[in-house]
Amino acid sequence: MNRYILHILLIIAPLLALAQLGVISGQLNCQPSDCDGAYVIVENQQNYSLVDSTCQFKLNPMPFGEYRLIVFVYGFKTLYHEVKLDSVEKKVELELIPLSEMIEAVVVQEERLRALGLTRLSGVQGTTVYEGKKTELVELKSLQANLAVNNPRQVFGKLTGVHIWESDAAGLQLGVGGRGLSPNRSANFNTRQNGYDISADALGYPESYYSPPLEAIDRIEVLRGAASLQYGTQFGGMVNFVSKEGGDKPIRWVSKQTLGSYGFWSSFNSADGTIAKGKLKYYTYHSMKTGRSWRENSQFEAHTAGLRMKYQFNPRWSSELEYTYMNYLAQQPGGLTDAQFESDARVSLRNRNWFKVNWNLAAWNLNFRPDSQNQFNLRTFGLLAQRLALGNLERINRMDSDGPRNLIDGQFLNIGQEFRWRHDIKQGNKTHTLVMGYRLYHGTSNALQGDANAESGPDFYFLNPNNVEGSAYDFINDNVALFAEFVWRVSPRLSITPGMRAEYIQTQSEGYYRQIIKDGAGNVVVDNRFDDERFNKRNFVIAGLGTQYKLNSRNELYANVSQNYRAINFTDMRVNNPNLRIDSNLRDEKGFTADLGIRGERKGFFIYELTAFYLFYQGKIGQVLRQGNAPLYLDHRYRTNVSDAQNMGLEAMTEWNLLRYLPAKRWRKQDLNLFVNGSYIHARYINSEDASIQGNEVEMVPTWMFRSGLRYRYGRFRFSAQGNYTSSHFSDATNSIRTASAVEGIIPSYFVMDLSMGYTHKIWSLDVNVNNLLNARYFTRRADSYPGPGIIPAEARAIFVTLGIKLD
Repeated sequence: MNRYILHILLIIAPLLALAQLGVISGQLNCQPSDCDGAYVIVENQQNYSLVDSTCQFKLNPMPFGEYRLIVFVYGFKTLYHEVKLDSVEKKVELELIPLSEMIEAVVVQEERLRALGLTRLSGVQGTTVYEGKKTELVELKSLQANLAVNNPRQVFGKLTGVHIWESDAAGLQLGVGGRGLSPNRSANFNTRQNGYDISADALGYPESYYSPPLEAIDRIEVLRGAASLQYGTQFGGMVNFVSKEGGDKPIRWVSKQTLGSYGFWSSFNSADGTIAKGKLKYYTYHSMKTGRSWRENSQFEAHTAGLRMKYQFNPRWSSELEYTYMNYLAQQPGGLTDAQFESDARVSLRNRNWFKVNWNLAAWNLNFRPDSQNQFNLRTFGLLAQRLALGNLERINRMDSDGPRNLIDGQFLNIGQEFRWRHDIKQGNKTHTLVMGYRLYHGTSNALQGDANAESGPDFYFLNPNNVEGSAYDFINDNVALFAEFVWRVSPRLSITPGMRAEYIQTQSEGYYRQIIKDGAGNVVVDNRFDDERFNKRNFVIAGLGTQYKLNSRNELYANVSQNYRAINFTDMRVNNPNLRIDSNLRDEKGFTADLGIRGERKGFFIYELTAFYLFYQGKIGQVLRQGNAPLYLDHRYRTNVSDAQNMGLEAMTEWNLLRYLPAKRWRKQDLNLFVNGSYIHARYINSEDASIQGNEVEMVPTWMFRSGLRYRYGRFRFSAQGNYTSSHFSDATNSIRTASAVEGIIPSYFVMDLSMGYTHKIWSLDVNVNNLLNARYFTRRADSYPGPGIIPAEARAIFVTLGIKLD
């Protein structure tokens, strides 16, 4: 009997030893003022500790073993320290090395978030406040996705409540909207690149015809409705594309060549590095895409190039210069009616429609940090761009008569400046933060619409440039804004963030439009010209309040409410389009947004976020179906202030690391993550004087959206699969089901699946991507103008193969 007991003890003794727990604690060799916000993290263990005011830390209990500590202290190099835990409490002293040059706070925070497995932005980064707000972060290097075609389903897969429009095969134009806002060229988001505006005119025409090539992007930052206090008054929030920076070596060259279905070819090449004794970082790239979609009359060619340089004068001063150029030409196959789509979604009834864009962006960024409590940022930016749309705008249920085409020429020139000051106020062991600044903006736009030649090629010129047949307008927009937010840390757990923004907006337009009526033989019987001039000033103040409460070190609650304001765009004033009419008395939109959410992680097994939101519009601008005049009574969209509206709903996202449940040693080189993302939105028109509108669903708002994906990694091999479901929804406030022109009607529900895999070996990489794996037939939009009008079929199944090389 004693022999059996001895055998049992010999077997369980190692297990008992492994089960012993100990604590690692220690002291950092820095000043107490340096320890504010410092962290010590155990690599791959989801165990971390905030460094206290005496520069000491204490981690949570862990089994005996060997661990690697990672120490983050602002102003010091990131420290990696190996430690063997073999006692109940292990004390260590850690020597920190001051940085020879300033590390951006945002970079440090991003490292922390990656180590903790979170996908959100921290409370205050640089001169921007995120405390008490819903924020999301997409790190592209952690994705296995089809970046060559900017596949938004994969890139934005984990962002809750995001509705995506698909308009072309190469991702030339990004169309995303959040929480029931229209995705049309992302106009309801304040869209930025490295912190500055990239849309045509941020005030008068906030549509984004430029989408950065995602191979050149490091991460995408998303801030929801409460962004109105810092980034403009819009309802949707802010999307910021942060491009890559130079690496530590003098030069590194990356090349990615992609071949795909339907003649697709993408060539992306970049060079980056650090020179001038470590003071100058640079990143430059060129991207070329050519091919066509699965439909006829859909060829395209796009070129995008960029340069980003950052010079570190000393630890306090740094400056950045940026320039981006994009040019693309695309043939547009036009839209379809419902019957045509159901019969053959691949057919094209327009072979003379073309679209051309030239985009130039420039920015200068200056950062100054005189001491540990103050930080200044000055950003000056400008845009010079042109958009040309050529073709037949007549209803898609009418054949192309091969007559003169319609040409719309938009030219944009704007310049702006933003200044931000961050001041940290120390009060005992707490640090409060004040961020305040100003924005200056001046935009000028010239819009021409008239007859063009009757040919079929991309010949962008007017037949009568000095007296165009449609309209000719100059638009001038000026904006001055002052903003401030204060993060009041009531306790280590609770913070309250009030904020306000004062706005001055001045818009003016001057030009003319013509009314031309022809008889049945095509002869002009009426030709009236109407001169038009408008001037509008607005002064107002909006305010917001946010709060955040840490339940514990891994979970927190947040809530915020913020007022919003949307000025009418100049496209809301005048356009000649047989599919669209505009209310001449259109008014600005007002309202507010509110969030209540909880987010965090649990023992390294999963991360999660659950948010309830509410959006209220006063006089929401939307589209209703109207019948035309006698004798034809043709239906058309009528753009007006439909009525008040409210969007309310729930958003949820969770991601599980499934291999955490298995023995760590066996699965150390593998990674298997599952994410689920869903949203429910109840959006209705309220307080309407029109009985046919009262209680109707708000257009472009899917009630349900679900996305789920599986990501697997083993050594150098990566694999991901993702499914996307969007429920049916309406395209106009009248909630029409089907119309002859197909401009209005229901958008049926659809499910799309994408698959990606990749392998890396030394300097080489190979990726294979399949978009729309199940070859679903669906559409995401009904267009009243280009690229339609009518139903715009989404892309069919397509396969892409990418070969990459990296030399440094």
